[in-house]
Amino acid sequence: MAPTFAIAHVTPYPWEVENEVNIHVARTAAELSRRGHRVLVLAPSRSQERVRESRRQLRSVRTAPERLLEDTDGGIPRVVAVGEVLEVAPGARRRAPALPIDVARTVEEVLTRVPLDFVHVHEPFAPSTSNAALRHSRSLNVGSFHSSSERLLSTLLARRFVESFFGRLDARTATLPATVELMERAFPAEYELVPDDGHTAERLERIYTSVAARRHGPGDRELARGLADRPLIEVDLHMHTDHSHDCATPVEVLLTSAREAGLGAIAVTDHNEISGALEAEAKAAGFGVRVIVGEEIKTDGQGEVIGLFLKEKIPRGLSLAETIGRIRRQDGVVYVPHPFDRMHSVPDYEHLLTVLDQVDAIEIFNPRVAISAFNEEADRFAAKYRVPAGAGSDAHVPQGLGSVRVRMADFDGPREFLQSLRGAEILTRPSSLLYVQALKFLQTRATPPSARRASRARRLRRLSRAGERRGR
Repeated sequence: MAPTFAIAHVTPYPWEVENEVNIHVARTAAELSRRGHRVLVLAPSRSQERVRESRRQLRSVRTAPERLLEDTDGGIPRVVAVGEVLEVAPGARRRAPALPIDVARTVEEVLTRVPLDFVHVHEPFAPSTSNAALRHSRSLNVGSFHSSSERLLSTLLARRFVESFFGRLDARTATLPATVELMERAFPAEYELVPDDGHTAERLERIYTSVAARRHGPGDRELARGLADRPLIEVDLHMHTDHSHDCATPVEVLLTSAREAGLGAIAVTDHNEISGALEAEAKAAGFGVRVIVGEEIKTDGQGEVIGLFLKEKIPRGLSLAETIGRIRRQDGVVYVPHPFDRMHSVPDYEHLLTVLDQVDAIEIFNPRVAISAFNEEADRFAAKYRVPAGAGSDAHVPQGLGSVRVRMADFDGPREFLQSLRGAEILTRPSSLLYVQALKFLQTRATPPSARRASRARRLRRLSRAGERRGR
């Protein structure tokens, strides 16, 4: 039996307009609904009454948003009018109007609350309802293009902006051969021809099924039941010691700080080095903190990746695929840190998709990411592909340790760790990025090597004296 999905089709045009896009959306959505899929249509509207009724429906399902999908699989999809649009006189020479705030907010509310498998956007050029849907979607995304005429704003003035959003599409279709040719020239990618004929829904089902296969599975349910009775611990999955070139924190200081922060386990992930993690693992019992041996490895131009539960160092400079392969050959966990943060060395969207089936977990919150939208994009990526989500402080100074942590069932080994991570809760605490970055600078670049060695010795002596006092 073919799988069925929850799908939202999104059009940029007021639903009352009978143009080729809306006619295509109405016909396709109805056919998909008749074939057993639960289907919504999101569209702006010219009707205040239609908008009010849609908002009343949204309020009525606020505590159980999945109810918005009820009775949408029998041939009649539910149309949600996401807001009113302003009319522009035909032929008027003016900039494209900005999308009304209430429209964008309603789109965001629907797509972040209603459990959807797919968001299918039509003509997702900015500014539009379709583009807003692509921006806020936490589901798999399909884009359909209909017009075969040039769009000057999108192809010339806003190319990079548009391409950044089109990168979120998991599949692209076009209804006309001329549109395929135009889009391949303007925004190079693979566009599948799906003509508006009696087989449109059937063709889209094949695309949906193929794209859905990229999502990760639910994990081991039997193992999850076994972990249900385990105590909860708090874990920081990303941090550094003075074995990293840009950190001055001795291993003993790190372990002491982790204990004082109430962490049950930490992942030590020095840059291109494993010696600090091995030292921390050897000394961990004396501090009452469990250590996961990790390494943050820089690939050859394809960003960084963290290996957890490692036994041997992995050299830097390999391809992303080869680095992941070496992690997996050690039965390690492949963990992608700060994806999409343009200020770090990160894999781009396309590289990440090529190795998606080999990625075990993704860091969706890192307090050292200066622009929150990058963390939000990582969160959406993990959600849409159902990849377990992790988080860590990325601490380079003890003061940052534990500012972000994961509350999860206690685990033993990588297999239990990954299953526990699927049901984990991510906790954040207020911290000043400027403060910890300033401390990092003062302790590393602003301090000569001889002074750093002296500072390290003083910190270790203080720890030693404190330990002796506790032992009396």
